[in-house]
Amino acid sequence: MDREIPKEVRQKERNKKLMKYGAIGIVSVVCMAVLVSWMQSSVKKKDLVLSTVDKGTIEVSVSASGEVVPAFEEIINSPVSTRIVEVYGKGGDSVDVGTPLLKLDLQSTETEYKKLLDEEQMRRYQLEQLRLNNHTYLSNLEMNVKVSAMKLNRMEVELRNERYLDSLGSGTTDKVRQAELAYNTGKLELEQLRQQYENEKQVKAADMKVKELEFNIFSKGLAEMKRTLEDAQIRSPRKAILTYINNQVGAQVSQGSQVAIVSDLSHFKVEGEIADTYGDRVMAGGKVIVKIGSEKLEGTVSSVTPLSKNGVISFSVQLAEDNHKRLRSGLKTDVYVMNAVKEDVMRIANASYYVGRGDYELFVLNGDNELVKRKVKLGDSNFEYVEVVSGLQSGDQVVVSDMSEFRNKKKLKVK
Repeated sequence: MDREIPKEVRQKERNKKLMKYGAIGIVSVVCMAVLVSWMQSSVKKKDLVLSTVDKGTIEVSVSASGEVVPAFEEIINSPVSTRIVEVYGKGGDSVDVGTPLLKLDLQSTETEYKKLLDEEQMRRYQLEQLRLNNHTYLSNLEMNVKVSAMKLNRMEVELRNERYLDSLGSGTTDKVRQAELAYNTGKLELEQLRQQYENEKQVKAADMKVKELEFNIFSKGLAEMKRTLEDAQIRSPRKAILTYINNQVGAQVSQGSQVAIVSDLSHFKVEGEIADTYGDRVMAGGKVIVKIGSEKLEGTVSSVTPLSKNGVISFSVQLAEDNHKRLRSGLKTDVYVMNAVKEDVMRIANASYYVGRGDYELFVLNGDNELVKRKVKLGDSNFEYVEVVSGLQSGDQVVVSDMSEFRNKKKLKVK
């Protein structure tokens, strides 16, 4: 027959078991902590990206963001307020020069144009009529001048005859004075007619110029309307890709509203943006490197927007190879604008660790196969290299890969 175990004995056994399991738990936690600490204090060399400090040239650059856009893109606007009657294309179509894209309702505009053509013809007839009237009027005045001159010559002859007869005693002094008076009166009348002819000629010439100018102004307005009608025949201005078209038949479009866009997708440029604090480093003609993945494309700043908008300045980049196979419309790129050259400076590879001039803490590989954190001062940069101002020597091997998980470590073992 089994005996019942005393309560004190059972209590002792239970306490022994609790102490045993507690000790095992504590040892396990300590071992895990040691293991994690050991793992965090070391790093595999294959996981590191090392850069050796050397001396060389740095083409100093400032970084900007960019977007690839078509080198040519034309927005086609409606020249008149009307509605869409027919649509001949769709987005993505290839179009040649003169390819019809849209048909607009131009009936009222064409009617107005025909009325203006008739008015132009009427104005032309009126101008010709005025020219003939002026010519007739001036011809009559000129003829009157000639007749008056002939009369004056006859009066002069009569005056000479009266003076001759008076000298012979056959004439009288009264007839001589009468002939002189008639001659002087005729002379004044001739001078008056000549002056009137010159004045009328100038007045008619000025009046004719005014009428001709009015006619020319009207003709220019008519030519502008003709050009508007031609533009209203919505056609492609060049060989390109139709990237947008208003395909809503019957839709009302106002004058100047966008109805289509054609783009040349075989050649591209880059539209860049940079913080206005670096605005003085971007200027037309400056050298640019555009990075698309691992590809590096050279280019030149073609234009710079003079005004800052929302803290950024916009600029355009003309690419040397604007038809590169990696270029796609809307593709985001990194843009590096070169603005200075520094020669014979210490440098290390550029990577994600670099965010601008200043002091950094970088891991340096020493002879004991350890990474030791060192304070380093870095200067200018480009997309390949960063200038080392102090803290490193030529030949040092520096970790340039992401080491953020070890930011609290001063030293790491390399395995």
